[in-house]
Amino acid sequence: MNLIEYNNCVDTHADGVFRFVVKHIKDRDAAKDIVQDSFEKMWLKIDTIDGTKAKTYLFTTAYHTLIDYTRKSSKKADFKEVDFNQHSHTKQYTDLKEILNQGLEQLPEIQKTVLLLRDYEGYDYGEIGRITGLTESQVKVYIFRARTFLKNYIGKIESVL
Repeated sequence: MNLIEYNNCVDTHADGVFRFVVKHIKDRDAAKDIVQDSFEKMWLKIDTIDGTKAKTYLFTTAYHTLIDYTRKSSKKADFKEVDFNQHSHTKQYTDLKEILNQGLEQLPEIQKTVLLLRDYEGYDYGEIGRITGLTESQVKVYIFRARTFLKNYIGKIESVL
């Protein structure tokens, strides 16, 4: 692809790519950024792109950039939507061990068992699976869920201490 073909591609397909992206995310400013990123990626590969396949390359690049954008934005939370009561406790404690024990008591029995075997007793996933009759994957899932619950239960360490 040469410079003339690139400029022709920009003139011909910019609006179509923009419409494609804005239909997915409904944010015109973010759609403009995605289109610009797509053209930038195309510019960086201008020597390797066949001019007859520029439209396909452009839409593919825009699609992948759109996917990256939606994944990143799904991980972001609006600060106004956070419910602080759900993510922390209201009592003032200075004993983290006491708070942790209270959290452990609220866990389902299987999650509590695998977490204690892993973090308190030091067993590896395979040994915990043999002890509890679970697969190694199930053990990992239960440990992850237990740790996530405890993290949310305890809240920020500054509020505990």
